[in-house]
Amino acid sequence: MAFKDFVLFGACLVLMSAPPQVVAQMGPPPDGKEALSSAYTGKTFSPYAERDFPARPLWGDTHLHTSLSFDAGAFGNTLGLREAYQFARGDQIRASKGLPVKLSRPLDFLVIADHSDNMGFITDLYAGKAHLLADPQGKEWYDRILAGDGVQVALDIISLFSQGKFPETLAYTPDSKPYRTAWQDTVAAAEEYNDPGTFTAFIGNEWTSLSKGNNLHRVVIFRDNGDKALQIAPYTTTAPQGSTDPLDLYKWMAAYEKKTGGDILALAHNGNLANGVMFPIDAQYTGRKLDKRYVTERAKWEPLYEVTQIKGDGEAHPFLSPNDEFADYENWDVGNLDLSAAKTNDMLAGEYAREGLKRGLALEAKLGTNPYKFGMVGSTDSHTSLATAQEDNFFGKHSGYEPSAKRMDHPLMKTDKGIIEGWRLVASGLAAVWAKENTRRSIFDAMERKEVYATTGSRLAVRFFGGWDYTKNDLSNRQPAFVGYSKGVPMGGDLTNAPDGKAPTFMVYALRDPIGGNLDRIQIVKGWLDKDGKTNEKVYDVAWSGDRKPGANGKLPPVGNTVDVKNANWTNTIGASELGTVWSDPDFDPAQKAFYYARVIEIPTPRWSTYDALRFGIDIPEGAPTSTQERAYTSPIWYTPQG
Repeated sequence: MAFKDFVLFGACLVLMSAPPQVVAQMGPPPDGKEALSSAYTGKTFSPYAERDFPARPLWGDTHLHTSLSFDAGAFGNTLGLREAYQFARGDQIRASKGLPVKLSRPLDFLVIADHSDNMGFITDLYAGKAHLLADPQGKEWYDRILAGDGVQVALDIISLFSQGKFPETLAYTPDSKPYRTAWQDTVAAAEEYNDPGTFTAFIGNEWTSLSKGNNLHRVVIFRDNGDKALQIAPYTTTAPQGSTDPLDLYKWMAAYEKKTGGDILALAHNGNLANGVMFPIDAQYTGRKLDKRYVTERAKWEPLYEVTQIKGDGEAHPFLSPNDEFADYENWDVGNLDLSAAKTNDMLAGEYAREGLKRGLALEAKLGTNPYKFGMVGSTDSHTSLATAQEDNFFGKHSGYEPSAKRMDHPLMKTDKGIIEGWRLVASGLAAVWAKENTRRSIFDAMERKEVYATTGSRLAVRFFGGWDYTKNDLSNRQPAFVGYSKGVPMGGDLTNAPDGKAPTFMVYALRDPIGGNLDRIQIVKGWLDKDGKTNEKVYDVAWSGDRKPGANGKLPPVGNTVDVKNANWTNTIGASELGTVWSDPDFDPAQKAFYYARVIEIPTPRWSTYDALRFGIDIPEGAPTSTQERAYTSPIWYTPQG
């Protein structure tokens, strides 16, 4: 159902997230005969007192690279750790190419995730450190950088690294002094900019596993402060100290927690560039058969998945979901990470989040644990030190793709296996976390319980609850979150023991970004395992704007498009500022394992390529979209039959 539009969105957000009075259930207040009771108003007369759940989503980027990452630095990023934090908290700085840049609104938290392999090498090379110039290869790279050939040097370095041929004489290994210096500075910067209650700077890094060009990267995030993080060095992928096998990463994570008493998690991303190996169903990329160890350890250490980012959206693919008209969104399906191998359709099922969630149900039935029971976040994976995910403020993947009249036409990657044009970069995404406080502990704990959601860059607020007894009246007041928590579980939660004759009910509601587009619709995506062991999916339109009605094919008509391409503008004359409903699964079978997540879709608004065309006075390349429908993906709620 659609609620009445209104313009005071700051107030609207407070109302959405505050603990509700239970007016809808209790009826009108006693007519002067007795004082308002706590049953009528919530815990106390003031509905905001004694609130014991998250009141608003906190916004952040869990995946950002600075000049310490060998590829980011080699491509020309001159901004370090501190500039990245300054920018994320809302300061204006200058990008590597000299342009002034600032976020429309500060972020609440940031994870700097520089590559653990060769951390700090490229900054020392640019600085002309003597021990690097003493090596002939180091001297050659340095001279070429000075001569303006830095981009090709970057490509050469990345190619050598991906092939396992990076010179040992130049490698920065975790036991070397320069590497330790880089890690110490990483931790020191996070400690310096961490401001509990105002801005959270997480300690983190990226384990960059690459097998034959197939992406298996994981961001590693610490709940802890520097005193614990400095007791170890990050895990790398280079033998003998490191490995490209996720099982070895999990072993290192367990050793860290045992040694320090700390807490750590891993966050996979870009399965769309893994050529089928991100969500295996039978065996790992190594050929090792999946077993109880694999499923239990992956489930333990990887509670989240990065579903959308600059290198493509990874929720769904039209080949896998032919009945989903929104599955074809910013897909990168040309090949693997370095385009050394082309993509084939048989690979896709091991790459996309929705299929991963479905495969998790099948593996749980077979091995007893669901290894792909993940919540969903978005992040940028920007290598510019700039967490820019807004379409009108997009600074590209790396410093070679900062705003310019040429960036859309220049290929990001080109081999004999295919091409990824510059305009295919995606201004995405953000991680939204329902945490009680803006602190490392509170945000990390919300990540572990999966009370998080992803957006493609827009800051639309979304709540999603599942239970057995929600009613339409639970959304009739302006403060439904209290009912959401008291009668069920939030996103990331679990349902079981279905009452006789009942199907699960889901309460979902969303508010548009105060400076973004109105909402088109809310959908609930269901995946389930049938009695024959086959996985299935279905997408339900559950709330939408306007007076549209589903057609004979069951599909809701498009919302329309107000984008003025010439002027890179749009009007919010279609869509709704807020949407919400209570929905019950009409196809529920209490004997079948299932998951449900909400997808919220905005009306069309201009894409970053359209803003570029206006600002630089250039044509939009053939094939490039002129508009986009920003969206949010909540973490699922899982249903498991009893016994």
